[in-house]
Amino acid sequence: MAERIIESPDNPRAKLWASLLESRGLRKHRRYLLAGRKTVREALARHPDRFETLLLPPGAEAGDLPASAGLERIRLGRALFDRLDVSGTGLPILVGLVPEMPAIDLARPPEGLELVCALGDPSNLGALLRSAAAFAVSRVILLADAAHPFHPKCLRAASNAQFALELRRGPAWSGLAQAAGPLLALDGQGEDLSGFAWPRDLRLILGEEGPGLPPGLAVQRLAIPTTGAVESLNATVAASLALYGHYLAMRAAR
Repeated sequence: MAERIIESPDNPRAKLWASLLESRGLRKHRRYLLAGRKTVREALARHPDRFETLLLPPGAEAGDLPASAGLERIRLGRALFDRLDVSGTGLPILVGLVPEMPAIDLARPPEGLELVCALGDPSNLGALLRSAAAFAVSRVILLADAAHPFHPKCLRAASNAQFALELRRGPAWSGLAQAAGPLLALDGQGEDLSGFAWPRDLRLILGEEGPGLPPGLAVQRLAIPTTGAVESLNATVAASLALYGHYLAMRAAR
């Protein structure tokens, strides 16, 4: 496919790509920007149908990126490329299509470990998605307050975990009142997680860093034992430990 050149940040397509740096633009245009040497190469090799355009910096080539017959190639002017290259990689950027994320029916029982998440920080969400993919989470349910899973910061932290997960849209916190159980959450005053008998099917609920869970939410609470040298664990770290605990329990039960 022939290569095009776009240099002006005022070009309509350039404005669209710039809007993808924020959640509002991601939701409106249902596209995202993927950057990074390893992540771009792996994503293009494994999921070529999920991308429509390769954005090239001035004077650079695609290098060792896998060839894709339908991928449009556009070379950008320096100012425009640097505006989009928020990670500062200086390497080609992929424009991808945000996949469908159907709404979840929480009245139906969970299947496997379903992670219900309200993390609003995209970097924290990305780190959590990486752990979810590593420990066989069956699906991730993103509550209304959660960050967009294809935000540039989330993509960078997740290292392509989005492509390995089933992502579903969830309700606001109030919608969890109708959710089928078992429902579990992490709480320093809960049952010791190290001796917990994990069920195969459950929903693990993770609130935002700091505020935590809303009051009155009916869930079984689990605590991670620590030395007490720190007041609490980062929400993503705590959730990763819980996911690992469930993963080990399911492996032992096979």
